[in-house]
Amino acid sequence: MSVGLKLPTSILPINGIRLSTCCANLYKKKRTDLTLIEFAEGSNVAAVFTKNLFCAAPVQIAKQHLTEYKPRYCLINAGNANAGTGEQGLLDSSITCKALANATGCKEGEVLPFSTGVIGEVLPVDKINTVLPELVENLSANSWLDAAKAIMTTDTIPKAVSKTISLGESAISITGVVKGSGMIRPNMATMLAFIATDANIRKDMLEKILLHAVNKSFNRITVDGDTSTNDSCVLIATGKARHKCIDDQSSEEYAILENALTSVFCELSQAVIRDGEGASKFLTIKVTGGKQQSECIDVAYKIAESPLVKTAFTASDANWGRILSAIGNSGINDLDINNIEVFLDNICIVENGQRAASYTEEKGSMVMLQDEIKLTVNLKRGEHQEVIWTTDLSHEYIKINAEYRT
Repeated sequence: MSVGLKLPTSILPINGIRLSTCCANLYKKKRTDLTLIEFAEGSNVAAVFTKNLFCAAPVQIAKQHLTEYKPRYCLINAGNANAGTGEQGLLDSSITCKALANATGCKEGEVLPFSTGVIGEVLPVDKINTVLPELVENLSANSWLDAAKAIMTTDTIPKAVSKTISLGESAISITGVVKGSGMIRPNMATMLAFIATDANIRKDMLEKILLHAVNKSFNRITVDGDTSTNDSCVLIATGKARHKCIDDQSSEEYAILENALTSVFCELSQAVIRDGEGASKFLTIKVTGGKQQSECIDVAYKIAESPLVKTAFTASDANWGRILSAIGNSGINDLDINNIEVFLDNICIVENGQRAASYTEEKGSMVMLQDEIKLTVNLKRGEHQEVIWTTDLSHEYIKINAEYRT
């Protein structure tokens, strides 16, 4: 069950983007499991991928195609990760790209393949290729929500966000979908994200915005600390909006678009956490007062990925000693623990490295009962701060992952 997450509504079409979904029977049960995204000719595409060295075959193929061609399609299957499949996996991804190229008239290298699901199973190429004509025939500008559903695996709810902004006299639309629930600790989670806009922006500028947005969103979430073999995030700009091409990083238009896209990325990444496997709590971990950005991130993740801290939140147990232990194990060798402050929402639980004089167990327990909790740590050693989002660790998480293949 997701935490504070509702079914998306009012998903905006993007001029220059069409999508379709169908059932390729990649699951035992009947459901949509194959998605096609088409971009208008001339669209600029940027992408980032998992840093897992065992990256899936489609990740390897997509990276290669991006360097050699200007993509026209994303082909996404759920139910099979096509990871840990060796040379056969690479061949299978290439075969599906070639089949789609034949069905659309594009080049094989203009297709970016993506997969999500069970690792180590051979991709059922014939099932996918059989339904490609149906996918192509049913392309529509209004199928974003269908796409959000079709790319799901252990997700409980489709995740999509839309936003409209103004650039000069032009109205700019942004829409994105994401899937992800477990195996989430992007180092760009199992996570696939596809975001599109009709903004007109030079490709190198789009790539800069993507890196900024990812670092403030998908690289600031964790469910279980595991980085998937298939993580991918794609940003598409069709250039169909009627405004001057953005080609200056110092321009007001660049800043407006970067802020809007980063906002969409953050909403999507938080939706992943709100739908984290077995999640009963949505947790914001904020670390302030760091000498460097990196140490704030290290402390935040050490807390967020501690099983002891996470299970305490599941039990609504204000066991703040576990939080202190995580901070002390974060790798900051010259940390003065006597300066540390820790807050649960607005309740100070630790000051000067020990229990706050004003803190009571009753106050802490009241906060811990909430579905959404903000934990703030002040290191008091600098001006840097960072925020990440995470879940608790429940019995349901264990059940979902113990039964994943059964």
